Amino acid sequence: QVSLVESGGGSVQAGGSLRVSCTVSGRPSNNYAMGWFRQAPGKEREFVAAISRSDGTTNYADSVKGRFAISRDDPTNTVRLQMNSLTPEDTAVYYCAAGGVPVRRSGAYAYWGQGTLVTVSS
Repeated sequence: QVSLVESGGGSVQAGGSLRVSCTVSGRPSNNYAMGWFRQAPGKEREFVAAISRSDGTTNYADSVKGRFAISRDDPTNTVRLQMNSLTPEDTAVYYCAAGGVPVRRSGAYAYWGQGTLVTVSS
């Protein structure tokens, strides 16, 4: 059974930075492409970023490109999302996901974490 646990959420002022992490257990993280999604209050879950399992190719939503960076550290089974220049529009629950390919479609990911809340105040 694969388990994903997010950590590092919290509150930050607009313009600040935050890093969220995801720890994979049950199988080595290098078996999976990894993704981050988010869901703001009253909105649908949306793609944020993804990273391939092989060559580290990344994929970002236009809304976060240039501000967020996804990375993976397979020896520690950890995936991170560094978030800079945060705005109140980035406020959401952030979810980590594991799947076969680093795509934007949430249905491509088989495993999901419980989420961690990020709140950005103006």
